[in-house]
Amino acid sequence: MSTNETRDPTLFGEQAPILPSESVSGGSLIAVIAIMSFLATLTVGFVRIANISAEDWRGELSNEMTIQVKPAEGRDLDSDANKALAAAQKSPGVADARIYTKEETEKLLEPWLGAGADLKSLPVPRLIRLHMSDRSEKNIAALRYALSQSVPGAVLNDHYSFSSRLTAISHTVWFSGMTILALVLSATVLSVSFATRGAVAGTRATVEVLHFVGARNSYIAHLFQRHFLKLGLKGAVIGGAIAALLFALSRFISRLFNLFAGGGDAAFLLSSVSLDARGYFEIAATALFVALIAAIGSRLTVYSTLRSID
Repeated sequence: MSTNETRDPTLFGEQAPILPSESVSGGSLIAVIAIMSFLATLTVGFVRIANISAEDWRGELSNEMTIQVKPAEGRDLDSDANKALAAAQKSPGVADARIYTKEETEKLLEPWLGAGADLKSLPVPRLIRLHMSDRSEKNIAALRYALSQSVPGAVLNDHYSFSSRLTAISHTVWFSGMTILALVLSATVLSVSFATRGAVAGTRATVEVLHFVGARNSYIAHLFQRHFLKLGLKGAVIGGAIAALLFALSRFISRLFNLFAGGGDAAFLLSSVSLDARGYFEIAATALFVALIAAIGSRLTVYSTLRSID
């Protein structure tokens, strides 16, 4: 037999695949699914981070209150802060209270005023942090009355309303993330549908032969579904792995931004990106779901196309 002669797989006991395992269109589809999987898993990861941050903030704020003693002419700010602290400690429902030091206050103002800002010439109030064991309306009213009697002008800030706003923001982020995820999955289905129609058209003669020998549409659809499931898994794993790697290296990348001028904001944002074990599990589940969506979309498209052939 000549070396240039084409071997017939059926003569040597080999099974020739109906769909080529590797092709230019197959490689392009893997790239498209990888991009879609990356966007989907990135969205899921950021939604999870937003939920974690909101839960942490709600946990800290739900039982926290702040007393603000503002500076005024002729007022001894330290003395008034101590009076407000004593009044708070005697009030029912207050489990713990302490005055923020000047250094801690400056640290709180640093994100807005910058590091090393001279606050001596600014009317910076003294802050007292309260932890409530019972934040009933009766106890809060009693605390406000005690402050008005001991330190007129002291302001009691209740963070409960801000906690409710955080809950609303968290729900909005979740809804927005799920909307983006739905759009990405829809684009994945459309991409796979176009690729499947092209694959069926390219193997039309083979499909007609399979019909001639008695193969059912379900068998042919299964072949296409298995083929596109493999492509989908490859693309989904690539996209999901890149997204997971970015989350895992976020703190390292933040240190790199600190090396460049003007990179402080980006570094702060990336350093706050921390995904827990559940987040990585959701990324893996999302990547697998993208692959399954690709396979199901391929199967439905094959059935639709085969009906037109029939």
